[in-house]
Amino acid sequence: MRIGTRGSPLALVQARQVAAALEIHSGGALRGEIVTFTTSGDQLTTERLINSGGKGLFTRELDAALSRGEVDVTVHSLKDVPSVLPEGQRFVAFPEREDAREGFLSSKYTSLAELPEGAKVGTASLRREAQTLARRPDLEIVTFRGNVATRMRKLEEGLADATYLAMAGLTRLGMSHVAHPIPLEEMLPAAAQGIVGVVARDDLPEDAAEAFDKMNYKQSEAAAYMERAFLAALDGSCRTPIAAHTFDRGEEWFLSGEVLALDGKEKWSASGSCPKSATHEQMAALGAGLAAQIRESAGGRLPAFGETW
Repeated sequence: MRIGTRGSPLALVQARQVAAALEIHSGGALRGEIVTFTTSGDQLTTERLINSGGKGLFTRELDAALSRGEVDVTVHSLKDVPSVLPEGQRFVAFPEREDAREGFLSSKYTSLAELPEGAKVGTASLRREAQTLARRPDLEIVTFRGNVATRMRKLEEGLADATYLAMAGLTRLGMSHVAHPIPLEEMLPAAAQGIVGVVARDDLPEDAAEAFDKMNYKQSEAAAYMERAFLAALDGSCRTPIAAHTFDRGEEWFLSGEVLALDGKEKWSASGSCPKSATHEQMAALGAGLAAQIRESAGGRLPAFGETW
């Protein structure tokens, strides 16, 4: 089976993990062939995503290749996937979620609190920028993009004193040691951070569908439905600082979400739970309901759908 993916080191690791799982869960009947693509997002190294079209920049070329039948499935970091898939495509697996925490990277400091007044923090994420300023309004934010090696080089060159990378990506690359994990209670991650989504056309052969179903993790699946519904209800397309995470609370799933003002001076939060027996529709309803609570408490201070703050 042809597995479409971006050609970055992290994307390739994720695609190879899916290919290995496919062979195992099909009893060796199916093998994955990796097909790489350079996406519009990969070519964007200095600007924010919103300035060039938003999240779809990392999936557009893969979506088109899947629709044309050039690949059989695509593998994505779920936080990069727009809230609505192209017509005729669906998720067929959410493998086990990796560490969803944010990682703090600096050559001199181990935490945000240690940074001296006026220090520079590099990020192109509105969420990370707002969360940083909420805790340290004295810091300066500089636009920072690129893969792990690029960001580490920029730190060494002194372009910033610190930056962030998702622990999920660092762990998958065997580089978790370069960052200091930030507790989820201190900094909620992006919705679906650490989750990989496998997408196929609606006509995926039954034997392949069964193999992908076996590699699906219920906790990843539940988190995907709840967090993406929360994001979609708030127009989560890189225009607004939005964070969300699903916690396992024994018999139930507990979802916590927040939206921040760009300068970090205001934050609106909501949380709720649903039983683990909930349907996908009920999970999505929880996410959308929490988003509605936040919109109501914000009292019109959040941008309308399609608007830039």
